[in-house]
Amino acid sequence: MKKQNWVLNGLMALATVGLFTQCDGNKTETKSTGNEEIGTAGGATMKIAYVDVDTLLTKYDFWNDLNEMMMRKEENARATLNERGKAFQTEVNEFQRKLENNAFTRERAAQEEARLTKKQQELQALQNRLENEIQQETQKNSLQLRDSINSFLKIYNKDKGYSLIISNTGFDNLLYADKAYNITQEIVDGLNKRYKPATNK
Repeated sequence: MKKQNWVLNGLMALATVGLFTQCDGNKTETKSTGNEEIGTAGGATMKIAYVDVDTLLTKYDFWNDLNEMMMRKEENARATLNERGKAFQTEVNEFQRKLENNAFTRERAAQEEARLTKKQQELQALQNRLENEIQQETQKNSLQLRDSINSFLKIYNKDKGYSLIISNTGFDNLLYADKAYNITQEIVDGLNKRYKPATNK
């Protein structure tokens, strides 16, 4: 994925800087500046931090609101399908009962069977439509989340001046990092301060 490629490229850049430092015999200096470190290698300065994405997602109000909204939509879709499904099953059961009691002529039974088949197809089409709507909404929400974080980081980094901000999700990208480099809470606080819910009622 693009995110993973970006992180891998960043880590490779760090490894390259370290390699050149060792090969050239230049001294590497590190200066502590609070919750991050600045490393100087061969005249190049890199200021690095990371964000724990799992923590960010659990604490970001915008994402939590989107998740709640999606849960409601999924519950509504499920309730609609269950209600229609039960009504359809009742009709099928009634058809079977009448069929067993010879309440239909052959022609009438064929008509009723065709009607129920069409209704079943409509029910399946409804299920597919609702699933597609939820999937599209989920994708849209993911894009909104990414855009929200990226736009905030651009503003945030104007003052902070990080060369690299790495995302950390479980063991996917970052296997180990000193907690001094963790800026997750700063990012969460900034995002939540900027977020204005659509309804405050």
